[in-house]
Amino acid sequence: MENQEKSSQLAIELNEEVAQGIYANLAIITHSSSEFILDFVRIMPGIPKASVKSRIVLAPEHAKRLLQALEDNISKYENTFGMIRLSAEQLLPPIPNLKGDA
Repeated sequence: MENQEKSSQLAIELNEEVAQGIYANLAIITHSSSEFILDFVRIMPGIPKASVKSRIVLAPEHAKRLLQALEDNISKYENTFGMIRLSAEQLLPPIPNLKGDA
């Protein structure tokens, strides 16, 4: 039984470039009947143009699993470090009239 468990484990590799991550301070989420599209954007103050730094395409089932995983991790974070507070300002896009070609 133990050998079966070991052979059914998925080995995930994380190369050095991907491990560095990409900073984004805006996520734009759209969907169709068959997929969710998450575009991660970096907006810089005073610069009127921003570009998508990463795009993730998910099946609806995987999008829901991602939502559940984020809710679980946010709950664990807040239990350890305290509530994450959002001011009214933070709910608005940092650049007025934000438009994209995504």
